[in-house]
Amino acid sequence: MAGVKRTWVRQAFMKRSFMRSRTTAIYDCWPDPARGARSGFLETSVPPHSRPHTEQETSTMLKKLLIANRGEIAVRVIRTAKALGYRTVAVYSEADANAMHTELADEAVCIGPAQVSASYLNADAILDAARKTGADCIHPGYGFLSENAGFSNACKEAGIVFVGPPAGAIELMGSKRRSKIAMQKAGVPVVPGYEGDNASDNELIAAAADIGYPLMIKASAGGGGRGMRLVNDESELADNIKRARSESKQAFGDDELILERAVIEPRHVEIQVFADRHGNAVYLGERDCSVQRRHQKVVEEAPSPFVTPELRAVMGEAAVKAALACDYEGAGTVEFLVDKDRNFYFLEMNTRLQVEHPVTELITGQDLVAWQLTVAEGLPLPLVQDEIKLNGHAIEVRLYAEDPSNGFTPQTGPLHVFQPAEGEGLRYDTGVRSGDEVTPHYDPMLAKVIAWGENRNQARRRLIRALEDTFVFGVTTNRHFLSRIITDSTFGAGEATTAFLQQAFSEDQSLQPAKPRIRQLALAACVLAHGNASKQAWSNAPATNTPMKLDTGDETVELLVQSSGNKLSCRFGDECHEMVVTSMQNGVLCTIDKGIRQRCQYHRSGDSLYLQAFGESWSVTDLTHQPAAGTNGPGSGRIQASMDGAIIDVQVEPGQAVRQGDTLVILEAMKMEHPVKADCDGVVGEVLTNKGSQVKRSQLLVEITIGEAPEQESEK
Repeated sequence: MAGVKRTWVRQAFMKRSFMRSRTTAIYDCWPDPARGARSGFLETSVPPHSRPHTEQETSTMLKKLLIANRGEIAVRVIRTAKALGYRTVAVYSEADANAMHTELADEAVCIGPAQVSASYLNADAILDAARKTGADCIHPGYGFLSENAGFSNACKEAGIVFVGPPAGAIELMGSKRRSKIAMQKAGVPVVPGYEGDNASDNELIAAAADIGYPLMIKASAGGGGRGMRLVNDESELADNIKRARSESKQAFGDDELILERAVIEPRHVEIQVFADRHGNAVYLGERDCSVQRRHQKVVEEAPSPFVTPELRAVMGEAAVKAALACDYEGAGTVEFLVDKDRNFYFLEMNTRLQVEHPVTELITGQDLVAWQLTVAEGLPLPLVQDEIKLNGHAIEVRLYAEDPSNGFTPQTGPLHVFQPAEGEGLRYDTGVRSGDEVTPHYDPMLAKVIAWGENRNQARRRLIRALEDTFVFGVTTNRHFLSRIITDSTFGAGEATTAFLQQAFSEDQSLQPAKPRIRQLALAACVLAHGNASKQAWSNAPATNTPMKLDTGDETVELLVQSSGNKLSCRFGDECHEMVVTSMQNGVLCTIDKGIRQRCQYHRSGDSLYLQAFGESWSVTDLTHQPAAGTNGPGSGRIQASMDGAIIDVQVEPGQAVRQGDTLVILEAMKMEHPVKADCDGVVGEVLTNKGSQVKRSQLLVEITIGEAPEQESEK
């Protein structure tokens, strides 16, 4: 390695002198290209210690890159590729015709309708797009076809370079059963369990008796928590095996399962590895992904606050062993569980770029997409192990259009305003803009918000401020929930395990329906009372009393609003709040409240008003001039879809007696199964959906005639 030319890629903003000189945010971590090369995310040069590469026959210059993905990862790959001189091609579904990634790429090709199976999973359409545009390489991003060995082979057969590992490595690591056996042979520690080839239910039940409880059921072909179940007792085993098989079949087309002894309250720590076709492999530190909800990562950081330098070296060497054991090439992530005594066990290897790769980029100063393209061209890795240094701390959170107070159900609708906060050390990876539509067809992640600091507390402070000052109007998000996690003292102490959210956040106020308080109602009333007229001077007319009726989403409130000049008083029941308005324009309301000058961001869309201040957001609908409308309350017997998704099972039929809490249908959304249950006792009247149907949130699924359900015969 010492005698070969290396492609040197630096993230300029990560150099300390650069960080101290910047006062603006790095939106998407990418500047305006018009500002010149040196203002960019990438600077390329040959470092003084390298020597010219003389093995030109081992590499091929690639020219045009097709990105077989969508959203923020497509945007992120396009920008690195363009900075390195590649021409870029985007592919898109009909639902993504106006998406950001299609506009950033040099060319774009429609590959089918909105359904994933007919577009982003349509390998033939993607390869045809590559042929049409003359693309000589394909970057799969993550998800979709990124870990599909068949697609990797199809690219090779078409004479197109797949920017990822060989098909054999994808296939091996795509099976939890086979990869675990391979890791045992390579000397990588694994969790004790059972990895029988296509084991039957009876074989799994018999093996569970030997493993003991608690244990984990895992989909062999799975990832992302799908097909995964924690079983604490033998009585729960059979039903959980059935559910895990169903989820695995739905998600991966394969219902093979394995069992593992449960590691209680572990850390989830993963190692970023890179390998090239010349037999070189390195690790670029670790990421701590312990903060999870239902096995889905919520917060990722690097380095881990739990990992010592000694443990980092041992885990890193084990991860490199794992890569070499499967003749790996390109970017990969070896995931481990680490117990309280710092014993670590192989969990799985993801044969692609990870969602959380930005935190590794920020602490190493390396662009991992550029590394991927370097390896794809047949060049050696840019750095050797001793040259990889860690600098500072980085934390990433995933900003989703979802409602934490309603079981984190995905949210859809117009994105009226998306305005990332500005600040030093911030990076936003996003594929959306103000005016976009959040559709039910794809994962509802809006952005990855990442903060870097010279130390962990600085990174935390920056991230908290970024979350509090990022404005999203139009859809409910998990923004406040994320900021509560980063603020939490357990997380701050670096003590969060995979059990953290379940233990500390099951009753957190960020998971409760938001109820605007008198101060928030007063701000809403101020905007609604004065509207755009406030851009001019405030009136000195005598005080007027105006009744106002607002829907807060949880209740309808009636206010009495009195304004006199620039002073406003809002009364709700026995509470009263007063403020002085100093200005209101361009979506910003400025007030003096109890002697403190403050700002509130807002956006109006018809009768709907969205507001954000004090690190919280809320919305109201002005019902003052609308007639009252009836609603179906709880226990109505009208069973509606809790979110957009697909019906994968219908468990009742007309005339069937049901009791409150009985499961009626199973809805699949957000990669998980969600049972939809009866809200009352009665008899099923109509079933308005069937297996395989796509449904919208609040769509009527089942009608129940309310009444006492007849006694049902017990099972023999």
